[in-house]
Amino acid sequence: MTKTALLFAGQGAQCVGMGKDLAERFDRARMLFDRADADLGCPLSRLCFEGPEAELTKSEFAQPAIFLVSWIAFRLLRETVPGFEFQAVAGLSLGEFTALTAAGALAFEDGLRIVRERGRFMQEACDATRGGMAAVLGLDEASTRAVCAEAGVQLANLNCPGQLVISGEADAVARACDLAKARGARRAVRLPVAGAFHSRLMAGAQSKLAAVLAAAAVSPPTVPVIANVTAQPHGDPDAIRSRLIEQVTGSVLWEKTIRHLLDAGFTRFVELGPGTALSGFLRRIDTQAQVLNIADVPSLETTVKALTS
Repeated sequence: MTKTALLFAGQGAQCVGMGKDLAERFDRARMLFDRADADLGCPLSRLCFEGPEAELTKSEFAQPAIFLVSWIAFRLLRETVPGFEFQAVAGLSLGEFTALTAAGALAFEDGLRIVRERGRFMQEACDATRGGMAAVLGLDEASTRAVCAEAGVQLANLNCPGQLVISGEADAVARACDLAKARGARRAVRLPVAGAFHSRLMAGAQSKLAAVLAAAAVSPPTVPVIANVTAQPHGDPDAIRSRLIEQVTGSVLWEKTIRHLLDAGFTRFVELGPGTALSGFLRRIDTQAQVLNIADVPSLETTVKALTS
């Protein structure tokens, strides 16, 4: 039997127009957009469909928007491929919440509300600090860690071989980029993000998120959900809450997450949500795995055909 893992998009995948063709084609998608608008008390569907981009990029909107489009992709997959089964899930940063929802650990309404609050808390932390992030390309982990130590920044995302992300105070990130290039990085590029995600500058968001998670109903997942900060399956509900709080300032061990799944015998991966960043990372990690995605109507049709042929 082919073992299938679902992968859920993280912040940065947002784009104006996301989910629009799904809502136009499928009643289920339109209903979920309407439900999210009502539950959150804001025109999230309009931001997804029309922007403006500057507003959609704000964490308080980007996070629930990506969560919602990813959840819609998941629901449409389940409904258009009768009997479809998956054996594990994972999500990049924000996507970990969608993964937990797909695994039954969170109800949809709770997941949507939590990520809206998480995005707001992180936006507040961004506004209170002067942080930034950069992608370091073509430098190994050991050399990048040495650069981080010298510049006083943190290693935020270990995405795939040759693609790491650093995070910290804006001036320190700029200094780290220069150091990385001097040590042989092919490129070190500042990212267009609101602040220093997955760094100590986000600490102000942790206690607020902890209070929200403490009040939320969390159930044991029905399939393994791989945690960002450990690259191992989540434990009981209290452990899930703890790992999600750690994740705010901790490193996202994405390459190790994928390697854990590969070592467990997974050979098919379906990325759900806007963009194809996770598919790109996966192909850099393992060229033999089957990689599918659902972001819009054409990719849904392609994936359904691949799964049913």
